[in-house]
Amino acid sequence: MVVEKETNKENIKNIKEELDKKHAWVKEMRKKFCVRKEFENTKILILEDGTLNQDYFRLSKGTVLKTNEVRKWTSIERGLLIKGIEKYGIGHFREISENLLPKWSGNDLRIKTIHLIGRQNLKLYKDWKGNEEDIKREYNRNKEIGLKCNAWKNNCLVDDGHGKVKAMIEATENN
Repeated sequence: MVVEKETNKENIKNIKEELDKKHAWVKEMRKKFCVRKEFENTKILILEDGTLNQDYFRLSKGTVLKTNEVRKWTSIERGLLIKGIEKYGIGHFREISENLLPKWSGNDLRIKTIHLIGRQNLKLYKDWKGNEEDIKREYNRNKEIGLKCNAWKNNCLVDDGHGKVKAMIEATENN
């Protein structure tokens, strides 16, 4: 029992020494690479001992942070996205955004399309055009595959990493 306690104390001491060495190395790397002569404000980023200057990261008094407005996705916008997919095709989210849904970024529309079509990876749908009925059919097909392969997560088909999902997608495309 006494031997165990001594071993534990020694292990803890070794771990602490190892951590101290790592912290010293990090401080040296900060001093070497974080302060750059060409950027004046980096001179106050790191203290002389290599620790971070926490005051550098604090907001000054009176600073008001802007919060992003919460936008609700409406059925009208959903319809416009479907029209955009029908006209421009999947993958042309910038055009859909610019011409039909300017309040939503191309990336926002890509994510909305993922949920609309029910597939996380839209690569196979590049330039695919379809109306609401076609989109519903694809969603149902993706859901069926996802449920069979246990790859239906957050209302979309995700890759299983084993090729089973890909094989089922290819098999259903031939039908």
